[in-house]
Amino acid sequence: MAPVLNLIGAGHVGRVFGRLWAQQGIFHIQQVLTRSAASAQQAVDFIGAGSVATAYAQLQPATVHVLAVGDDQIVAASEALARAVPLKDSIVFHCSGALASDQLRAAREAGALVASVHPIRSFADPAAVAAQFSGTFCGIEGDDGALAVLTPALQAIGAQPVTINASAKTVYHAAAVFASNYLVTVLDAALRAYQAAGIPEPVARQLAQPLASESMANVFRLGAAAALSGPIARGDLATVARQQHAVSQWDADTGALYQSLVGPTTALAARKPQK
Repeated sequence: MAPVLNLIGAGHVGRVFGRLWAQQGIFHIQQVLTRSAASAQQAVDFIGAGSVATAYAQLQPATVHVLAVGDDQIVAASEALARAVPLKDSIVFHCSGALASDQLRAAREAGALVASVHPIRSFADPAAVAAQFSGTFCGIEGDDGALAVLTPALQAIGAQPVTINASAKTVYHAAAVFASNYLVTVLDAALRAYQAAGIPEPVARQLAQPLASESMANVFRLGAAAALSGPIARGDLATVARQQHAVSQWDADTGALYQSLVGPTTALAARKPQK
């Protein structure tokens, strides 16, 4: 019989894990706990298994407990879980990208093995994610005994677990911010600069798209240093200085952003392979 799993929290990540593990028979979904019976029932319906719980006192012992709650609730949830059910030799893990498994101190002190599992993708549409989960990378860290169970459980639903350094968990999470959020910010600066030169916004997007797409493709094909082009890569510092001045005159904040990127880009250019 499959190991028993309780899900605390009914967010998108927990729901997707619950559905996929239930469908594959990896874990038996026992209970879904949220503050609201309605939200717990919605999660149970999405997963296709489990029963509703609205208080920690209602929880039954389980082999695995998933804390699919917000980052600011992880410590409190771990403490409440440790008070509610025996945790000796069970596994407790959370799904935060920014926090490490050391946030589960209460569960560990109660005898549990602890870990964190962070799927690296957007969960805006959980049904779509569940249908296309195969190939999803998951950053994992924690106790060896917990990872020995969770790693094959993740692989069974098509995930690709990647072990990360727990002490660098926040830096790891910042990597995703650089790769997605801040990339959008830089592209917004490019689009606004085109518009400042009199180019309509729809046309600006058409101009920026091949540059951005080819640069990204080159980064993932060749590596960042080899993909770098432009005035800094050529050592044309006079052009960089003129651009810095012009952009700052047009928009001070965007000028500051430009200036902040000069140093890191110069360092990247120094790593560029010599032809």
